[in-house]
Amino acid sequence: MNNKTRFNVGYAIAALFAIILIQYAISTANQIAAIPYSEFQQLLRQSKVATVAISDRVLQGTLKEPLPGGQKQFITTRVDPEIAGEFEKYGVRFTGQIESTLLRDLLSWIMPVLLFVGLWWYIGKRAAEGQGFGGGLMAIGKSKAKIYVEADTGVTFADVAGVDEAKDELREVVDFLKSPGEYGRLGGRMPKGVLLVGPPGTGKTLLAKAVAGQAKVPFFSISGSEFVEMFVGVGAARVRDLFQQAREKAPAIIFIDELDALGRARGIGPFAGGHDEKEQTLNQLLVEMDGFDSRSGLVILAATNRPEILDPALLRAGRFDRQVLVDRPDKKGRVEILNVHMKKVQLAPGFDPEAVAALTPGFTGADLANLVNEAALLATRRGADAVAMTDFNNAVERMVAGLEKRNRLLNPKEREIVAFHEMGHALIALSLPGVDPVHKVSIIPRGVGALGYTIQRPIEDRFLMTREELENKMAVLLGGRAAELIVFDHLSTGAADDLRRVTDIARSMVTRYGMSEKLGSIAYDRDPGNFLAGADRPFPTREREYGDDTAAAIDHEVRAIVERVFQRAQGILKARRKILDQAAAKLLEKETLEQSDLEALVRETPKETLRAI
Repeated sequence: MNNKTRFNVGYAIAALFAIILIQYAISTANQIAAIPYSEFQQLLRQSKVATVAISDRVLQGTLKEPLPGGQKQFITTRVDPEIAGEFEKYGVRFTGQIESTLLRDLLSWIMPVLLFVGLWWYIGKRAAEGQGFGGGLMAIGKSKAKIYVEADTGVTFADVAGVDEAKDELREVVDFLKSPGEYGRLGGRMPKGVLLVGPPGTGKTLLAKAVAGQAKVPFFSISGSEFVEMFVGVGAARVRDLFQQAREKAPAIIFIDELDALGRARGIGPFAGGHDEKEQTLNQLLVEMDGFDSRSGLVILAATNRPEILDPALLRAGRFDRQVLVDRPDKKGRVEILNVHMKKVQLAPGFDPEAVAALTPGFTGADLANLVNEAALLATRRGADAVAMTDFNNAVERMVAGLEKRNRLLNPKEREIVAFHEMGHALIALSLPGVDPVHKVSIIPRGVGALGYTIQRPIEDRFLMTREELENKMAVLLGGRAAELIVFDHLSTGAADDLRRVTDIARSMVTRYGMSEKLGSIAYDRDPGNFLAGADRPFPTREREYGDDTAAAIDHEVRAIVERVFQRAQGILKARRKILDQAAAKLLEKETLEQSDLEALVRETPKETLRAI
């Protein structure tokens, strides 16, 4: 409700009260005569009073003959008879004072109503703000986009590193926003929408802000989840309002973060229908994207890490024409990202960012930013003047394996089992070719449930793996279980996570990679829908497209692969039993063994022993 509306309502209420008061006064003046009590006594003696009605404070009645003013009805106040007699003895004209209760009566009715209305308005306003309606119920259809005018984003392409290909794609958008006419001279047009696709933490939102900061145009930023609220139709209204504001300030950029919250494919849910609120919002977005001319200087950017669930209508030509992959950075990109974040940190002399980049394959930009911060905090905690490579090593272990739990005490038997388990992993990794080198082995508990850990550091980024390399990776995972069986002749629950990962690899080899000789080069399972999922993330379950006999054959082949690899791991550890015992004893003594300690132990065994396995 605006100020003008409140002004008009106030005038209407005041006029209503004025009319009531005037009518009351006129009716009272015309019909009933207010006379003094002394005059009433005089009329009573003259037998001119016909009827009298007596109340606590007043006498009201009718006269036999009208008064000079024409009124036959009268009203007067009651007076104490003793006082009235005294006044009458001395000829004093007297009357009582009638107390007006009109204002009190009006307030007794109006104040509770006003209090109730005010309380209702306050509660409604707070509830609306809690639901994100901002200015109240009248503003629920307004867009909640955060507007950054010109270069207010504070980010340019100089602040974004490690995603050079994505930046090159978006530079064209910046040039178009600066000079829209230049791009139409040959008959071409700019894409209406650019969809940034990539895993979480790779810098999609940062890239969008950099485009706005580089182009120096208004930047409308909103999350996909902010369109849909508790009221039906709010999402569609907000979409309309957002595009209207952007058109008024064109050239401009509309950025929708987490587009999958708004643009999920229609009709895939169990209760999906044409009147679903999210579908109405999505329909309005599709209409708005069709309804503007790309030459108007309006560009839509969106970001998502789940492109597989987006509605196909969003991805067709004419809407999000271009998809830009913002992937995890390679080693060169990680060095560039580290250089950006290390500008704010005091580093030790001679520090080499490439050494840190080599330790962090698969890290996203957000992971690297957190790594630099963790290393700086660790250096501060130990009272150092600068951040050294040791701090980065400890920060990587902290992020990968979890926080050290030195207060978690294990009994001697459990410590021994954990020591042999971890050395089983390490010895298998040191014995097989093409396996990531072991960086550290420890029996200090870390994280939620890890009683010990073995950290391997890849020496390069890998994108393909052969069957032999996958089997070697499985052998390393099964090395701990094999060591327990060889040394203690029993199995424990410590290999639960290893078994899960091994089973996933073996099943993928059979059903997805066609690496089984018995089942042939056939893909029995489709690729997982979420292609941005990590390699270690379990794949979503799908309805199988093969019969029971084939399913039994797949299970048999998976079991055979795992059993064959497990027997191989046992053979390697039996051949190196002496080193296994020595390394486990040393690990129990020192609790942590570095890469150099492990290599010195393995160096004592002849290479011929391994070739025979």
